[in-house]
Amino acid sequence: MSKQPRYTCTPMPVTDVALFISGEEAWFWFIRCQIIRYQGIQRTSVMGALARPCDPDDIYRAVVRLHKQHHLSAAHLRTLSQFGLAERPPDIRCPEEATAARLWDEAIHCLEAYLCEKGIVDISVDNNTIIHCN
Repeated sequence: MSKQPRYTCTPMPVTDVALFISGEEAWFWFIRCQIIRYQGIQRTSVMGALARPCDPDDIYRAVVRLHKQHHLSAAHLRTLSQFGLAERPPDIRCPEEATAARLWDEAIHCLEAYLCEKGIVDISVDNNTIIHCN
């Protein structure tokens, strides 16, 4: 009987952790990390010395959880994916993107509220509004 491979955490150097200032910033960071992962590049060599409070997979798990709890619909996920890969939010001024802009705002605000609870996003840096996910 062969032994199961052991998986261990890679120790991270102790540095200051930079919280995200919005759900949108966290989402775009996640998308960039995924693109880097798919290209086979070491994330640490590309993302620089800025330490983040989570792994990209934590953002993914948050979105999956929100979807399973019916806070995010399939349309929300398509919009996050489409515009995340385009590296820009939908433009509310463009009539073709009006629906996408509404879905984007709903999804980002819901994700932001969840990530705030987890201590990954700190919106107090940017503004004083409290965002609630329905």
